[in-house]
Amino acid sequence: MSQQVTEEQARAVAEESRESGWDKPSFAKGLFLGRFPLELIHPFPRPSDDDAARTEEFLGRLREFLETVDGAVIERDARIPDEYVKGLADLGCFGLKIPGEYGGLGMSQVAYNRALVMVSSVHPSLGALLSAHQSIGVPEPLKLAGTEEQQQKFLPRCAAGAISAFLLTEPDVGSDPARLASTATPIEDGAAYELEGVKLWTTNGVVADLLVVMARVPKADGHRGGVSAFVVEADSPGITVERRNAFMGLRGIENGLTRLHAVRVPAENLIGREGDGLKIALTTLNAGRLAIPAMATGSAKWSLKIAREWSRERVQWGKPVGEHEAVAKKIAFIAATGYALEAVLELSGQMADEGRNDIRIEAALAKLWSSEMACVIADELLQIRGGRGYETAESLAARGERAVPVEQLVRDLRINRIFEGSSEIMRLLIAREAVDPHLSVAGALANPKAGLRQKAQSAAGASGFYSKWLPQLVFGEGQRPTGYREFGRLAAHLRFVERHSRKLARNTFYGMARWQAGLEKKQGFLGRVVDIGAELFAMAAVCVHAEAQRAADSAEGQQAYQLADAFCQQSRLRVEALFAALWTNTDDTDVALAHAVLEDRCTWLEDGILDPSEGTGPWIAHWEPGASDEPDLARRFAVGSAAPRT
Repeated sequence: MSQQVTEEQARAVAEESRESGWDKPSFAKGLFLGRFPLELIHPFPRPSDDDAARTEEFLGRLREFLETVDGAVIERDARIPDEYVKGLADLGCFGLKIPGEYGGLGMSQVAYNRALVMVSSVHPSLGALLSAHQSIGVPEPLKLAGTEEQQQKFLPRCAAGAISAFLLTEPDVGSDPARLASTATPIEDGAAYELEGVKLWTTNGVVADLLVVMARVPKADGHRGGVSAFVVEADSPGITVERRNAFMGLRGIENGLTRLHAVRVPAENLIGREGDGLKIALTTLNAGRLAIPAMATGSAKWSLKIAREWSRERVQWGKPVGEHEAVAKKIAFIAATGYALEAVLELSGQMADEGRNDIRIEAALAKLWSSEMACVIADELLQIRGGRGYETAESLAARGERAVPVEQLVRDLRINRIFEGSSEIMRLLIAREAVDPHLSVAGALANPKAGLRQKAQSAAGASGFYSKWLPQLVFGEGQRPTGYREFGRLAAHLRFVERHSRKLARNTFYGMARWQAGLEKKQGFLGRVVDIGAELFAMAAVCVHAEAQRAADSAEGQQAYQLADAFCQQSRLRVEALFAALWTNTDDTDVALAHAVLEDRCTWLEDGILDPSEGTGPWIAHWEPGASDEPDLARRFAVGSAAPRT
């Protein structure tokens, strides 16, 4: 059974797990505080010439291999053929970011991102295979927090193609790690741990050789306890892959449900210290989350290609459909937003490589924004293609037409708004970081349990801070007609970003003053604050990216300015609408109605339908070690080992 915890306990676990310090500057954090530290991203950071050449050489070899890979085979058979996996391993794709001394290619985050863009354009299940292994699987946690002995033991295997998986989610536990039920009990006088539990949605878990398992160590004499991370051999006795899950998209993904029963793990396989598991996971995701923007960027590039080709070829009412304004607007949106996705990805990746900035907010914003915008792009492409967008590629091919898998794209992209933190959770996580300075200053004012005396003392301290901070939000470079003039016609957009960064900070302060401790429950308000920040971040990234292309006198420079200008004009409309909705919205009405629905006062609305799912309950929902409702062994893929690929 999952841990029974209160809301306050769950919040305490989340607070303990987050990185609280800010030892490095953060561009995105500055945006939320009303500062626009353009110097942190301009000039647009670029890899060295040697790194760039090495990346291009590798991508050339990768492209040559991928031209032999048929994504339709993966989609048809709902699995990645072994020869495809072997080909990726032979190229070193499973060790792209693993240092050379451990057998990896030691490539940059930018190179890794570009490889994922290319791989996922063939089939996103290939991108999921590599990113689950390398972004959140064994390599990244060991690079961040592993001992030299652990790195020497496991990283060469990972680089050579030993697939790894990350096991955190449980049937009753999603984004609330305080309720984690899996246990790691010290045994043999501390020489080992015994793991018990069930893990759900284990991407790569069905075929993995190595696992990162999150489990709770009991507090006891000599043991710090808490949620901890372990490297576990997937063929350890007691590990059973119960099933391979099937989804609406990513049909080649090896995602399953794994049971751990009396699994012995040597103490030297503990990553970091006991209780550091969630912090290690969150730190891993700082750069690991960039895998999703990479795959989103790949999908946007492909969408533009299909939209361009089809809109010139398809003729309606005497001219190509792309020349009709209704379709032209969709093409412009796909092109401009695709350019922005690439700019955000390149900027975030290069900032990760440089290491001089704290990118936890940037990476989270990139994941949130790109996953949302890529879905809009795919939907617009489907609309442009019409019935052929809704029809499967297999059906199109069967009647002699080009097999364009647009409906597959829509299905495949949808998971990105859930993977590695749903959009709703991402907004809350980012909002927590964005309002952190306010919470620190407010102190007891933000504590619902604080007494009047404590609140009065905090109010006095807060007034001193805000009396200095708020005047700084009145005037800035964005109000100077000549501000950012080196950006030419894009200067107006950067002035907009600077002005609205200060406006965002003022509105966040108004929300803090109005709701105080209740602000954390205003998820609609906080979500819009984050979405505004994401748009401002994307606009800034686009402008500096376009200027870098123009300054380099590249052939794309002039067109880059046109794309950047179009994107910023579109983004400004979204920003203005979000600001208006901060204070004029239906949040209270919606919450009240939702309560009525949950209290069964609107069940009459459901009359007149049949529910085919009624009567089918999940057997795993409340499983405990030793429970009598354990499924028949015949339902298992394997006993005591990972499931075979065949």
